[in-house]
Amino acid sequence: MALEHADVLRAAHLARLGLDEGEADRYLDDLGRILEMADQLQSIDTDGVAPLAHPLDATQRLRADEVTEADQRETFQRCAPAVENGLYLVPRVVE
Repeated sequence: MALEHADVLRAAHLARLGLDEGEADRYLDDLGRILEMADQLQSIDTDGVAPLAHPLDATQRLRADEVTEADQRETFQRCAPAVENGLYLVPRVVE
């Protein structure tokens, strides 16, 4: 797919980016190379290759599930404008 100068300006407009003509030319080259790389990746035969969540066979170390802060619920609810049965009352938004 050939990328044109107008395509870059349109994408910048949709993304609410302010690009001048010089920046658009530079992005045209960069985006063109990215699309070429995507085309190369599309041409690779991946039959029989299982998808990976991560390239390394590693697991995330998790911290122990312990309480680290004191319960301040009553303190915060005293500051709230409206509370009932331990719940914060808010104005109805959806009718």
